[in-house]
Amino acid sequence: MTIACPDCGTLAEIPPLPPRSTAVCRLCRRDLEKTSGRSIVAALACSLGTFLLLIPANTLPLLRIDLMGLQAQNVIGGGIAALWREQWFLISGCTALFVIILPFVIFGLLSAVLACVRFGFRPGWLAAAFRWSSWLDLWGMPDVFLLASFVGYYRLSHLGAASVFIGPGGYCFMAAGFLAMLTRAALDRRTVWRVLGPAYDLPPGPDTLSCITCDLVQPLSREGEPCLRCGARLRPRKQDAMPRTAALLASALVLFIPANLLPMNVSNQLGNEVSYTIYTGIHELFENGLWPLGGLVFCTSILIPFGKILALGWCVMSVWRHSSARLVAKTKIFRLVAELGRWSKTDPFTIVFFVPLVNFGGLASSSAGWGATAFMVMSVLTMFASATFDPRLMWDVVPMGGA
Repeated sequence: MTIACPDCGTLAEIPPLPPRSTAVCRLCRRDLEKTSGRSIVAALACSLGTFLLLIPANTLPLLRIDLMGLQAQNVIGGGIAALWREQWFLISGCTALFVIILPFVIFGLLSAVLACVRFGFRPGWLAAAFRWSSWLDLWGMPDVFLLASFVGYYRLSHLGAASVFIGPGGYCFMAAGFLAMLTRAALDRRTVWRVLGPAYDLPPGPDTLSCITCDLVQPLSREGEPCLRCGARLRPRKQDAMPRTAALLASALVLFIPANLLPMNVSNQLGNEVSYTIYTGIHELFENGLWPLGGLVFCTSILIPFGKILALGWCVMSVWRHSSARLVAKTKIFRLVAELGRWSKTDPFTIVFFVPLVNFGGLASSSAGWGATAFMVMSVLTMFASATFDPRLMWDVVPMGGA
């Protein structure tokens, strides 16, 4: 079967692979197909388990806190509703979309597709459903919210006067988050696409192009038409990739400054208002001896967002300068930052986790700050920048048989 590498466009012949094997692109070293640990049945079980566990995880209490005879508990929707009432619309809206709505859509679609593939059903909507689940995959973030919950739990557990208890929703959400990660690890997308549509063995050359969703190689004459397998619009390269990516990166870089200088959240303790920026939050974790957690928050909140802006900027400059230097390194870095960018939502999600728990009237309360809004918008812009950039543009300076 002939496919085109989604990162460099190189055409590759992939024979049927034996178990525990990997097919690697000869130019950019991307894994084109892996059979180790991949299973349609395992992916279906994990995906369906995630979908079912999301129901109690979103309706039952995640955590309960007892403080000086007072009690508070949280559900995911509670923090979102509280921030919405306080008119923090961007934070609450993005959290509702990424943590509640999209996970249900993604794992619902994926479970339906894998069940049909496993049991031999072929309804007409199957390829479109799998295409949408693939497109939305990075935007569903139960695993990222799970990390934010861990950060919030450890911060609360180090309040000397407070007792913290994990609720039934918390256990369900932990299981859903881990199963979501296992689903991605077990899913064999290449096998699913083979089942869903035809493959063409076209000779290498300038008269072919490849679908950026399912990697199917097709004649160049089909440009602008729907892909024969997944239905996505066929283009030789992503439209306006460079100006879109550059504009998104410039906007994200501008927002990086207020996101780090303005308060992420504001706490009221016995009438005293205390503001926390990203730096003060990390410093507090280090002071309390939580070095691993502080290092983790530093990576997700500062290192990853800034590193992603620099890395994508390097890739954009490479295309503008028609540079052929270190293309493999640039491509590997692009793949890394595209995957890690979603984890930068940890800090805003932690605020959503905190708000319902630290709600004891005049004794203690918590809310968001403008830094959280700037940070959420910045991280969303960097994710869009990764989605609009086409790494194949970097490889167009190299003469090769590609699509």
